[in-house]
Amino acid sequence: MYDKIFHPKEVVLPNGKTVLEKRSRTPLVLLLIIVALIISVNFTNFNLKILVQRIDEFFKIIAQMVPPKWSSFSGIWRSLVSTLQMSLVGSMIGALLSIPFAVLASSNIVRSKTVVVVFKVILSLFRTLPTLVVALIATFVFGLGPTAGIIAILLFTLSYVGKLLYEQIENADMGPFEAMESIGMTRIQAFRYAIFPQVLPGFLSTSLFCFEGNVRYAAILGYVGAGGIGLLINENIGWRDYSGLGMIILALVVTVYLIETVSEHFRKKLI
Repeated sequence: MYDKIFHPKEVVLPNGKTVLEKRSRTPLVLLLIIVALIISVNFTNFNLKILVQRIDEFFKIIAQMVPPKWSSFSGIWRSLVSTLQMSLVGSMIGALLSIPFAVLASSNIVRSKTVVVVFKVILSLFRTLPTLVVALIATFVFGLGPTAGIIAILLFTLSYVGKLLYEQIENADMGPFEAMESIGMTRIQAFRYAIFPQVLPGFLSTSLFCFEGNVRYAAILGYVGAGGIGLLINENIGWRDYSGLGMIILALVVTVYLIETVSEHFRKKLI
């Protein structure tokens, strides 16, 4: 077994030549994964025993959420609508802003390598910033409320959609683009009529998918004062009102399910 894994095997080709089969790297990869896992467990002080002993507390809280407090829905729907508005506005503005960013980050559209690198770095930087951190910073700049949440969702959508969009642009068929340039169109005009129609279905599908996720992300932004239903979740957990929390989660689950169902329908039409 050791020889089969770690020593190359001789393979006879049809022409009679003998070559050595490439050595498998699977054992090395598995070893690195195991070492990384051990280091991570030690660094985080993860204790499987405590997990097993305390997991029943989680299910006790779940049990207290059932049945949900139906009477609390009247105080939930306003925050739920605020969360949806925050997600929709942030997603729409972020998706629209991603178009010029993606164009300027596309090496087949922009001739300047400096501009391309700068905008790719900007999109990468936005993607590395956690949404909660951005929302927290935005609360200091714009104050408490949905505006901070919109800014956080906007930047996430800009980075996510922009990254996928410039990859689609760089993989687009450049034949029509070059033909339009040859008849006197500017690069922006050629992009508008030759490249953008190719990437438009993917852009819309990605934007809809991002909006689905943003509804869920927006639900926790209330923890940093960004408004929405997350603020109510934080309050109910603080007051140990688990039946009220159950009503909030139920309303949120139903809302997200409906949005995903409608979004999936339209995304299938775009493919």
